[in-house]
Amino acid sequence: MRLPAFADFESFRIWRNDAAKSLPVALDIARSHRLPCGEPHLFATGSNLVVGLDDRLILKIFPSMLGAQFVSERATLSALRGKLGVPIPEIVVEGKRDGWPYLVITRLPGELGSLAWPRLAEAQKERVLAEIGAVIAEVQRVPPGKLTEIEPGWGEFMRGQIAGCHARHVRLGLRQKFLDGLDDLLRDAARLIPMHPQPVILTGEYIPENLLLRSRGDDWHLAGLIDFGDVLTGWREYDLLGPSAFMSAGRPGRVRSLFEGFGYSRAKIDFELKRRLMALLLLHRASDPVRHIRIENWQDKADDLVQLQELIWPTEL
Repeated sequence: MRLPAFADFESFRIWRNDAAKSLPVALDIARSHRLPCGEPHLFATGSNLVVGLDDRLILKIFPSMLGAQFVSERATLSALRGKLGVPIPEIVVEGKRDGWPYLVITRLPGELGSLAWPRLAEAQKERVLAEIGAVIAEVQRVPPGKLTEIEPGWGEFMRGQIAGCHARHVRLGLRQKFLDGLDDLLRDAARLIPMHPQPVILTGEYIPENLLLRSRGDDWHLAGLIDFGDVLTGWREYDLLGPSAFMSAGRPGRVRSLFEGFGYSRAKIDFELKRRLMALLLLHRASDPVRHIRIENWQDKADDLVQLQELIWPTEL
């Protein structure tokens, strides 16, 4: 069976989400490798075509337009294999059909963080955030090797993000009171953010959708990391943004747990660090504060970007 050609991502997304069209070709690929596929399940989230073949294996097919994500995922899984205290998928098979590369990877046990997180008690959320901070630091201790060859490099990436930042947030609907201070923050960004740091592995996406959690009795813990399609290398604090925006909710205990797990003491969390994190949050590849900051009514609680950084990373830690 042949994979179709698409002119844009939206056309691919519509096709991918139609199981009657996308699932048969995925199963054909699985059968060509004589892989079991008795319980196929199409995952609707993410960028690529992802199919659970059974309770042990997942087939991840990357459309030709997202070939860079295949390169990133394969290289990162290889670089991190056996080097972390938390499980990550292992590559079982790789191949290509009609210009679309694919990976068959092991399926990890655990519940998707986006489903489990709302049910956790506050103390459990703090514990899990400490584990997330620790695993971010653990990943960053692994030598990046050939991952440093992923383009664009950190300095070029940051300069491009700075150039397009104001227009991006106008388009995404950031309120004018925050836009008023954005150009000043962007002028500071080149000084605040190291442009030529010792590079570390950055997933850019320590968010609930890419984390697996498991309960041991009444205690929840981080059980696995998934999705390494957007990895780059660069300044280490970039990976604090996902859990800060999606999980910490501006709560001092959560923020403290995340940073302590990462290796930052309370004394480290000063105004300059918060200013740098605020800049990085707005420069992130997926930055969309209006939709991503999980603090209720945050746009009414802050009058400018300085107040916003204090709301996300409060002083009273």
